[in-house]
Amino acid sequence: MKSYVTPLIIGIAIVLGVFLLGNAYKYKFKASETISVTGLAETNFVSDQIVWTGNYSRKTMDLKSAYSQLKQDESTIRAYLKGKGVSDAEMVFSAVSIDKEFSNRTDGDGRIIGTDFTGYNLRQTVTVDSKDIEEVEKISREVTELIESGIEFNSSSPSYYYTKLSELKIDLLAKASADAKQRGETIAKNSGSGLGSIKKANMGVFQITGQNSDEDYSYGGVFNTSSKNKTASITIKIDYAVD
Repeated sequence: MKSYVTPLIIGIAIVLGVFLLGNAYKYKFKASETISVTGLAETNFVSDQIVWTGNYSRKTMDLKSAYSQLKQDESTIRAYLKGKGVSDAEMVFSAVSIDKEFSNRTDGDGRIIGTDFTGYNLRQTVTVDSKDIEEVEKISREVTELIESGIEFNSSSPSYYYTKLSELKIDLLAKASADAKQRGETIAKNSGSGLGSIKKANMGVFQITGQNSDEDYSYGGVFNTSSKNKTASITIKIDYAVD
């Protein structure tokens, strides 16, 4: 009887060892498996801030005269904007830029033989930063009325911004994470596994493009300021463990 017991014990030990080794290998294999997914979220929104800039200049042979004319232009422009509903707090006039300008004198062969002083060119800009987008848009189109006052005024295209980008970004991150988890669960389910905990997560590029535009995404991120209606998007890459 004793002769049968020893081989039996050895056999059980071998089977148990193989079972434990197999489970250990299986656990190690599963622990090293990951599911990598990229979640995406995007939303449309409307800008709530507009920044518009215009510039004007005066050129005369006398510096004092040019400066006096430019400051008179500033007063006229300030009064014009206030008449359109722009407050003093919403408009900023830059410092005056002064350039001494010259023209070249040439000989019959086109060679420069000297220069002549042509006058002082003084320039200034006004910037309007406002939440009243429609009104400032209208001003940017109609401001050429100032030409009737003898002011050479050049209007730039407005730039549009959004003051709640931080909240928007956090909301998009939450939605992109949920999207990534859903993708991961689908992959795990179809492969007969379960989705485990997050092993690694990397946020992708935050992009803001104009709605219905053909802007290309960039590696560093696009930040559109020319469109009032915008689309924000963000991606997040997450590595999940497999259960």
